[in-house]
Amino acid sequence: MTQGKTLRVACIGAGYFSQFHYDSWARMDRVEPVGACDTDLARAQATGLAAFDDLSAMLKATAPDLLDIILPPAAHAQAIRTALAAGIRAIICQKPFCTDLAQAEAVLAEAERVGATIVIHENFRFQPWYRCIRAALDRGDIGQVLQLTFRLRPGDGQGPRAYLDRQPYFQQMPRFLIRETGVHWIDTFRFLLGPPLSVYADLRRINPVIAGEDAGHVIFEHPDGVRALLDGNRCLDHAADNHRRTMGEALVEGTAGTITLTGDGAVALRRFGERATTVLLPPDTHQGFGGDCVHHLQSHVVAGLLDGAPLENLARDYLQVMRIEAATYRSAETGSRQALG
Repeated sequence: MTQGKTLRVACIGAGYFSQFHYDSWARMDRVEPVGACDTDLARAQATGLAAFDDLSAMLKATAPDLLDIILPPAAHAQAIRTALAAGIRAIICQKPFCTDLAQAEAVLAEAERVGATIVIHENFRFQPWYRCIRAALDRGDIGQVLQLTFRLRPGDGQGPRAYLDRQPYFQQMPRFLIRETGVHWIDTFRFLLGPPLSVYADLRRINPVIAGEDAGHVIFEHPDGVRALLDGNRCLDHAADNHRRTMGEALVEGTAGTITLTGDGAVALRRFGERATTVLLPPDTHQGFGGDCVHHLQSHVVAGLLDGAPLENLARDYLQVMRIEAATYRSAETGSRQALG
């Protein structure tokens, strides 16, 4: 694709989370949203775009440059294969990617054979607080990094109606905390600290109405002896007006100081031995999801496709997140540390 081109974007999926995708595409100068597809035609029509209930029909009628797949994992493979058959060579696909690693590898191989690009919509690394923290680490603000802790506390997992009003399929997922939510921090920890070398996990289910685990502790060993801890519990909350903004709180600790992320999206630096803090990022004021991370990711993809900027979250690289996820579950099942290749 060339500079100056307008990117024609079609979307499949019009469920709860898709609102953030459609809103983002509508705000981009170099993007023309051309269609929405959903098995529930009324939901597709509600987007205000040309509406379809059949993906092949939409692709034929709208001839998009990019397909944005906003569907649960079980529908990813067929949507990608339909797009490839229709000649689509640029795809964004929501996470978790496909039903499992084997299916993801097979679908990706088919895409690569025809020269198609798949970017996984893993948006947490695009949240402004993690970009801020990464910049602080690159500057050496806290010296040698020793450990990172994230306390996942969205507070949405209690009682018989947990998740039913927003994403009801959460209740049926046999693997939940890590596969649906924890993968965000597997990827974010990679972004901040580099690829992990091993993982140890202790996972459990608290709310009996759901099929999968909803709490646990996962320790990642990163290069240079750094440790990262994901302390997750969807039944507990944290201090925030919007528990889905950051979904928890973080500490990044090093020999020269500590970086703190709070539930309002603010990032602060405290130098070692001092009590005062310096604000690195003020509280977030965006009213949508996660500091507008969906828009930041989609803007990043547009810049990659139209301007040739390097792309993050390419599916080939994202397979490593899936391998770490699988190792996390093996660790929980066996009670043993799992080395990562």
